[in-house]
Amino acid sequence: MTTPREIELKLECEVADLAALANHPLLRADGTPEAVVLTSTYFDTAKGDLRKGGLTLRVRREGDRRIQTVKAASASAGLFDRAEWETDIAGETPDFAVLAGTPVPALLAAASKADLVPVFTTVVDRTTRLVVHGASLISATLDQGRIETPEGDVPLCEVELELDEGSPADLFGLAQVLAQTVPLRLGALSKSARGWSLVDGTLRKSSKAGAVRLNPDATAGEAFRAVAQACLHHLRLNEDVFLHGRHPEGLHQIRVALRRLRSALTLFKPILATDPTAAQLRDEIKRVTEPFGRARNLDVFLETTLPAELEKRPDEAGLLDLRTRLEAERDRAHDAVIATLESPAWRSLILDVAAWIETGAWRTEGDAQGDGPARDAPAAEFAADILDRIRGRIRKRGRHLERLDAEARHRVRIEGKKLRYGAEFFASLYTDKKPHRRHKAFVQAVSELQDHLGALNDMATAHEVLASLATEGSTIPAPTLFAAGLTAGDNEVETKALLGKAAAAHADLVDLKPFWR
Repeated sequence: MTTPREIELKLECEVADLAALANHPLLRADGTPEAVVLTSTYFDTAKGDLRKGGLTLRVRREGDRRIQTVKAASASAGLFDRAEWETDIAGETPDFAVLAGTPVPALLAAASKADLVPVFTTVVDRTTRLVVHGASLISATLDQGRIETPEGDVPLCEVELELDEGSPADLFGLAQVLAQTVPLRLGALSKSARGWSLVDGTLRKSSKAGAVRLNPDATAGEAFRAVAQACLHHLRLNEDVFLHGRHPEGLHQIRVALRRLRSALTLFKPILATDPTAAQLRDEIKRVTEPFGRARNLDVFLETTLPAELEKRPDEAGLLDLRTRLEAERDRAHDAVIATLESPAWRSLILDVAAWIETGAWRTEGDAQGDGPARDAPAAEFAADILDRIRGRIRKRGRHLERLDAEARHRVRIEGKKLRYGAEFFASLYTDKKPHRRHKAFVQAVSELQDHLGALNDMATAHEVLASLATEGSTIPAPTLFAAGLTAGDNEVETKALLGKAAAAHADLVDLKPFWR
């Protein structure tokens, strides 16, 4: 039996924007919208077995109806394409009898109805309109409400565009049209995921990239879609963190997510080469986010380099003035990042990326010729070929690493990032005991090389930060310039030690047997 699926695009906005959207011509074309109050209670065991198994279970009250829904979790951003099982029930708590056709019984084999407890509740005022856009029929839903938990409440304000009939391309097309009226941002979390993050205290806290789960028989194209979705999800989670608190780690994770996405566009180039949009998006992401690097360099200097120098030289008064000046410069750099993230161009770019991942020409290019395009090759074979090439470049470019100049080391570092990200992207294809053991050792080795090269890069950027002070000339007090010179000198000493460690890590890496062979 075919598993029922839900395909919807989630968008976030402010309350005032939701009111403006309600009057958009496209959303008024079908007359009076359907309005309803929805109260949904989410259930799980005390140990969170359903959540761990990638499922959510809720009972929703809609007027006189009680609707039980099981959904598969999704780690994507914006477009949620997931399995869904929905049934009317009689009561306010889960009905085990109608769960038989879902994955829940397999996860809760020894559980009973009593083991399921309410975790959080959403209360939403919803209006729904049916919209014909392109060749598709779309349910456009405006939701305003809150999530209620014992830990506290958070507001909800979002737009859901659910595909009733037609193509996902029309979902994104409608979103872009609506985004010209109000500032819509690609949704990062489902209501259930937002509720769980509130319960466990992770809402608006920076997060690292999650694991990419690939089916063993996945094609290269399916692998790219999963990887790109994961990168976009990682980006949007941390974008919200930085926008709401300017946390340096949030900015760092934004840059990591963008690097991972750009690396994916490079790693999967053989299946994207016929679609020029791939290169265009990669270049545009790099251009738009150029100011992010300056802000991150100042974060690293103020949080790592300067504290170490203050500990080493606590009586050097010029270091305190140096910190004050650079903190003001960092505030300006953060302002520039915020301005980018809040711009219509940025929001539109992220929607464009999400749309291209799901509906771009790369997904159908070559089908008409019937020549077995590269995207339909097994992901494991594709991964082995790509990882072999990168490993070869690192081996060649990293020879005599301790003698290379900063630019040449940077090229090795870039290849190291690709190798590390590639190893992480394809990890779930190598779960047998021996490949898994090799994968763990390999990732540890490439991470060690990256740590040393990253520290060397931080020192190089520290020199750039300090050099920028010298260009200000007489406006900088002499003690501050002297302290900056001391810091630069200490960095130079540490650089020599790190070069030796990086060279040794490179040698260890190239000696390891590849986990993919």
